[in-house]
Amino acid sequence: MAYSSSASALLLLTLGVVALAEPVHFLDCGEHWAGPLRPAPSPNFPKLAHCSAVGKVQVVEVIPCPVQPCKLHKGESYSVNVTFTSDVWSQNTTASVHGIILGVEVPFPIPQPDGCKCGINCPIEKGKTYNYSNKLPVKSEYPSMKLVVEWKLLDDKSNLLFCWKIPIEIV
Repeated sequence: MAYSSSASALLLLTLGVVALAEPVHFLDCGEHWAGPLRPAPSPNFPKLAHCSAVGKVQVVEVIPCPVQPCKLHKGESYSVNVTFTSDVWSQNTTASVHGIILGVEVPFPIPQPDGCKCGINCPIEKGKTYNYSNKLPVKSEYPSMKLVVEWKLLDDKSNLLFCWKIPIEIV
Protein backbone atom coordinates (compact mmCIF):
# COMPACT_ATOMS: atom_id res chain seq x y z
CA MET A 1 0.00 0.00 0.00
CA ALA A 2 2.85 2.41 0.84
CA TYR A 3 4.39 1.68 -2.56
CA SER A 4 1.14 2.65 -4.30
CA SER A 5 0.88 6.03 -2.53
CA SER A 6 4.60 6.73 -3.17
CA ALA A 7 4.11 5.96 -6.86
CA SER A 8 1.02 8.19 -6.95
CA ALA A 9 2.90 11.05 -5.29
CA LEU A 10 5.78 10.67 -7.76
CA LEU A 11 3.34 10.68 -10.69
CA LEU A 12 1.64 13.87 -9.43
CA LEU A 13 5.02 15.57 -8.89
CA THR A 14 6.15 14.60 -12.40
CA LEU A 15 2.92 15.91 -13.93
CA GLY A 16 3.32 19.17 -12.00
CA VAL A 17 6.86 19.68 -13.33
CA VAL A 18 5.75 18.88 -16.89
CA ALA A 19 2.94 21.45 -16.56
CA LEU A 20 5.51 24.09 -15.54
CA ALA A 21 7.75 23.21 -18.50
CA GLU A 22 5.39 24.62 -21.10
CA PRO A 23 7.29 26.19 -24.02
CA VAL A 24 7.13 29.98 -24.02
CA HIS A 25 6.26 32.14 -27.00
CA PHE A 26 9.38 33.96 -28.11
CA LEU A 27 10.52 36.47 -30.65
CA ASP A 28 13.51 35.31 -32.70
CA CYS A 29 15.71 38.39 -32.71
CA GLY A 30 18.35 37.25 -35.18
CA GLU A 31 19.63 39.29 -38.09
CA HIS A 32 16.17 40.51 -39.16
CA TRP A 33 15.28 42.24 -35.87
CA ALA A 34 14.21 45.83 -36.56
CA GLY A 35 14.54 48.16 -33.59
CA PRO A 36 15.23 47.44 -29.93
CA LEU A 37 11.60 46.89 -28.88
CA ARG A 38 9.69 46.27 -32.11
CA PRO A 39 6.09 45.56 -31.09
CA ALA A 40 4.73 42.12 -31.88
CA PRO A 41 1.13 41.49 -32.95
CA SER A 42 0.41 40.03 -29.48
CA PRO A 43 1.62 41.20 -26.08
CA ASN A 44 2.93 37.67 -25.50
CA PHE A 45 5.37 37.82 -28.46
CA PRO A 46 3.96 35.02 -30.62
CA LYS A 47 6.54 32.82 -32.29
CA LEU A 48 7.66 34.43 -35.56
CA ALA A 49 9.71 33.13 -38.48
CA HIS A 50 13.15 31.81 -37.56
CA CYS A 51 15.78 34.42 -38.30
CA SER A 52 18.81 33.74 -36.09
CA ALA A 53 21.82 34.07 -38.39
CA VAL A 54 23.31 30.54 -38.37
CA GLY A 55 20.79 28.49 -36.39
CA LYS A 56 17.07 27.84 -36.01
CA VAL A 57 15.27 27.83 -32.66
CA GLN A 58 12.57 25.18 -32.25
CA VAL A 59 11.60 25.56 -28.57
CA VAL A 60 12.33 27.93 -25.68
CA GLU A 61 11.37 26.89 -22.14
CA VAL A 62 11.66 28.96 -18.96
CA ILE A 63 10.93 26.84 -15.89
CA PRO A 64 8.75 27.67 -14.11
CA CYS A 65 6.78 30.00 -16.36
CA PRO A 66 3.21 28.75 -16.61
CA VAL A 67 1.92 32.03 -18.16
CA GLN A 68 3.47 34.97 -19.98
CA PRO A 69 4.85 37.39 -19.25
CA CYS A 70 6.98 35.16 -17.03
CA LYS A 71 6.92 36.37 -13.43
CA LEU A 72 10.45 35.97 -12.09
CA HIS A 73 10.82 36.26 -8.33
CA LYS A 74 13.78 38.07 -6.79
CA GLY A 75 16.30 35.76 -5.15
CA GLU A 76 15.28 32.75 -7.26
CA SER A 77 16.88 31.03 -10.24
CA TYR A 78 15.06 29.82 -13.35
CA SER A 79 15.94 27.06 -15.79
CA VAL A 80 16.22 28.04 -19.44
CA ASN A 81 16.16 25.31 -22.09
CA VAL A 82 16.49 25.97 -25.82
CA THR A 83 16.26 23.40 -28.60
CA PHE A 84 17.93 24.64 -31.77
CA THR A 85 19.49 23.38 -34.99
CA SER A 86 22.85 24.71 -36.16
CA ASP A 87 23.45 25.70 -39.78
CA VAL A 88 27.23 25.83 -39.23
CA TRP A 89 30.13 23.96 -37.67
CA SER A 90 31.57 25.69 -34.58
CA GLN A 91 34.35 24.74 -32.17
CA ASN A 92 32.75 26.61 -29.25
CA THR A 93 29.83 28.84 -28.20
CA THR A 94 29.34 31.83 -25.94
CA ALA A 95 26.06 32.97 -24.37
CA SER A 96 25.05 36.46 -23.29
CA VAL A 97 21.87 37.68 -21.64
CA HIS A 98 20.52 41.21 -21.46
CA GLY A 99 17.49 42.89 -20.02
CA ILE A 100 16.12 45.55 -22.35
CA ILE A 101 14.87 48.45 -20.28
CA LEU A 102 13.55 51.51 -22.15
CA GLY A 103 15.55 50.42 -25.20
CA VAL A 104 18.82 50.04 -23.26
CA GLU A 105 20.54 46.64 -23.00
CA VAL A 106 21.56 45.88 -19.41
CA PRO A 107 23.76 42.76 -18.95
CA PHE A 108 22.29 39.94 -16.85
CA PRO A 109 25.09 37.70 -15.58
CA ILE A 110 24.50 33.98 -16.05
CA PRO A 111 26.37 31.23 -14.16
CA GLN A 112 27.85 29.64 -17.28
CA PRO A 113 28.43 31.66 -20.48
CA ASP A 114 30.22 28.72 -22.18
CA GLY A 115 27.49 26.97 -24.18
CA CYS A 116 29.68 23.87 -24.49
CA LYS A 117 29.21 23.39 -20.73
CA CYS A 118 25.43 23.81 -20.95
CA GLY A 119 24.31 20.52 -22.45
CA ILE A 120 25.94 21.04 -25.84
CA ASN A 121 28.66 18.59 -26.87
CA CYS A 122 31.13 20.72 -28.82
CA PRO A 123 32.21 20.99 -31.53
CA ILE A 124 28.82 21.88 -32.98
CA GLU A 125 28.04 20.19 -36.28
CA LYS A 126 26.09 21.66 -39.18
CA GLY A 127 22.53 20.31 -39.42
CA LYS A 128 22.49 18.79 -35.93
CA THR A 129 19.90 19.65 -33.25
CA TYR A 130 21.06 20.62 -29.74
CA ASN A 131 19.48 21.15 -26.33
CA TYR A 132 21.02 24.11 -24.49
CA SER A 133 20.31 24.43 -20.73
CA ASN A 134 21.33 27.21 -18.38
CA LYS A 135 20.09 29.12 -15.34
CA LEU A 136 18.82 32.69 -15.06
CA PRO A 137 19.38 33.93 -11.51
CA VAL A 138 17.19 36.88 -10.47
CA LYS A 139 19.13 38.89 -7.92
CA SER A 140 17.36 40.25 -4.84
CA GLU A 141 18.60 43.75 -5.60
CA TYR A 142 16.92 43.87 -9.04
CA PRO A 143 14.05 46.38 -9.12
CA SER A 144 10.49 45.16 -9.60
CA MET A 145 9.63 45.93 -13.22
CA LYS A 146 8.49 44.65 -16.60
CA LEU A 147 11.16 44.25 -19.27
CA VAL A 148 12.29 42.09 -22.16
CA VAL A 149 14.99 39.43 -21.76
CA GLU A 150 17.26 38.84 -24.76
CA TRP A 151 19.32 35.63 -24.84
CA LYS A 152 22.03 35.08 -27.46
CA LEU A 153 24.28 32.14 -28.25
CA LEU A 154 27.21 32.94 -30.54
CA ASP A 155 29.37 30.55 -32.55
CA ASP A 156 33.18 30.77 -32.71
CA LYS A 157 32.92 33.48 -35.41
CA SER A 158 30.48 35.59 -33.32
CA ASN A 159 27.50 34.69 -35.53
CA LEU A 160 24.13 34.13 -33.86
CA LEU A 161 23.35 30.46 -33.36
CA PHE A 162 20.23 31.77 -31.69
CA CYS A 163 18.79 34.96 -30.33
CA TRP A 164 15.38 35.18 -28.71
CA LYS A 165 13.40 37.63 -26.62
CA ILE A 166 10.57 37.18 -24.15
CA PRO A 167 8.68 39.60 -21.93
CA ILE A 168 9.18 39.10 -18.19
CA GLU A 169 8.17 40.75 -14.96
CA ILE A 170 10.52 40.83 -11.96
CA VAL A 171 8.45 40.57 -8.77
